[in-house]
Amino acid sequence: MSLNRHNHALTMNDKTSYSEHYHAQATQQPDHMDAFWMPFSANRQFKDNPRLLASAEGMYYKSTDGRSILDGTGGLWCCNAGHGRKRIIDAVQQQIATLDFAPTFQMGHPLPFVLAERLAAIAPEGLKHLFFTNSGSESVDTALKIALAYHRARGEGQRTRLIGREKGYHGVGFGGISVGGLPNNRKWYGPMLPGVDHLRHTLDIERNAFSKGLPQYGLELAEDLERMVALHDASTIAAVIIEPIAGSAGVIIPPDGYLKRIREICDKYGILLIFDEVITGYGRVGKAFAAQRFEVTPDLITTAKGLTNGCVPMGAVFVSDKIHQAFMSCPENMIDLFHGYTYSGHPLACAAALASIDIYQEENLFEKAIELEQYWQDAIHNLKGLPNVIDIRNFGLIGAVEMAPRDGKPGARAYDVFTNCFHRKDALIRVTGDVIALSPPLILEKAHIDELFSKIADAIKETA
Repeated sequence: MSLNRHNHALTMNDKTSYSEHYHAQATQQPDHMDAFWMPFSANRQFKDNPRLLASAEGMYYKSTDGRSILDGTGGLWCCNAGHGRKRIIDAVQQQIATLDFAPTFQMGHPLPFVLAERLAAIAPEGLKHLFFTNSGSESVDTALKIALAYHRARGEGQRTRLIGREKGYHGVGFGGISVGGLPNNRKWYGPMLPGVDHLRHTLDIERNAFSKGLPQYGLELAEDLERMVALHDASTIAAVIIEPIAGSAGVIIPPDGYLKRIREICDKYGILLIFDEVITGYGRVGKAFAAQRFEVTPDLITTAKGLTNGCVPMGAVFVSDKIHQAFMSCPENMIDLFHGYTYSGHPLACAAALASIDIYQEENLFEKAIELEQYWQDAIHNLKGLPNVIDIRNFGLIGAVEMAPRDGKPGARAYDVFTNCFHRKDALIRVTGDVIALSPPLILEKAHIDELFSKIADAIKETA
């Protein structure tokens, strides 16, 4: 066999196999990298000095140059059960050998029904119906559409307004960027959806810097929703969407009592509450969902990422019984929701999700973030006092270290820490602006926490 590095043609002989070819293709740095337009990336900067991951097992990636890289990010908030889990591999292999694809439009196959029951069993009380998607972005747009259609089905079709938050991230669909509150995700794409407004964010470094766990100040910001009601009238508002913990903006932790107050105001005015748990779901903050950890039950929950341990793209929207029932009043032969995706409930994704849930439950990973929370908190707050560190935030097994920006170069300082960690410290972290964001696999042990923060501390000290 030969691998032509220019046209990638495959020539077979008696002593080689396709598997060898595909292994080499997956683990070697490509000769050419121009064709792939990378998402959310400074493409020219990356291709000048690539950071390529070739394989992974447990808590570690392996780079194409053979180094073991400690994963401080769970892939991208995805791999809660760690990497290379044989149970998931076997489940996916078995499934693709059995059924590669089947439609779920007026048809079906067993697995999405099995998976929905398993997910309903771990969901907050009253959210026992599942709509499957392929990503967090699709989950958000699905939840927003369900919210709008629900009010119409109930005879309140005038409820069309959607409320998001500043600094919120809800994916990259037009619904998600409309309710999202990150300027760079919005400004390029025109006026967005009409009838959208935003609550203020809750990041308050001046009053809450270096808070351990839930910040003390900021509960009053929940009253912004009352202001929205006074401005727009409750009868026009369909739903409020909130990340229990905002990740992409740099890990923003809700003030103590904030989410409960938002729930109370929504109930008062008949507004649906959507929790975007794409990053917080499946054990990240303890319990299966942040809704359970914070003891606040929304009407819909959007999820993805950890659902399949990052192995196969998949998302799921948890839907309350009252919302689902509103769609079941139409004639039996009528489509009750004109929405869906070709790959909703894909066989391979379902197989990966079912195996992931087995691991989460058998290894008690939904409790791991609570068990290790104090040790994680102590370790991350030990970075206080290092050069240019202006805030540290944590909850569950999520952490953020915010650095002072360089004059005229926002994001440059944290980026330098990121590249130092990868190339010199053999650790993978994530940066958003000048915030180092951390979300390790939930299988980590105290020794991994020590290793991770030792490497981050050294990188911070070495960064001017």
